[in-house]
Amino acid sequence: MKKLTLIRHAKSSWNNPINDFSRPIAEEGIQKTIKVATKTKNLLDDKSLIWVSSAQRTKQTAKLFFSIWNYNNQIQFRDDLYTFDLHQLEKIVISCSNEFNNLILFGHNSAITDFVNKFGNIFIDNVPTSGYVSITFETDDWSKISKGKTDKIIFPRDI
Repeated sequence: MKKLTLIRHAKSSWNNPINDFSRPIAEEGIQKTIKVATKTKNLLDDKSLIWVSSAQRTKQTAKLFFSIWNYNNQIQFRDDLYTFDLHQLEKIVISCSNEFNNLILFGHNSAITDFVNKFGNIFIDNVPTSGYVSITFETDDWSKISKGKTDKIIFPRDI
């Protein structure tokens, strides 16, 4: 079995006129991320592979999660995760090495919402900022994932 956890970056700040890739998270985003990270702390498998988009807001979101999770293992920052496209995200996920059964991915919408609706068994209108969704797949090969079971949906508004 393979388990994928998708976490959307925290609400970003629009206070400064900077490019999208460099936008930091807003104070509201920090507070909501702390809530979700605290709620999901006991769900972490410390043998997970963690991939994080290299965008500033995504890196900041992941660092907040890791500080609350007390996670110090290897994290990979990936430029290709700065995508809003379902097909690009799908290519990235299926490229995961089969030596890992758990992948945690910090990324962006609309790719995340589109992905959970294609591969999960629960329709989600929109994965909000700081949203957490995990899906389990009945396969031992990432390249053969198909419709899986949506295990956890944790959104800030529900906490």
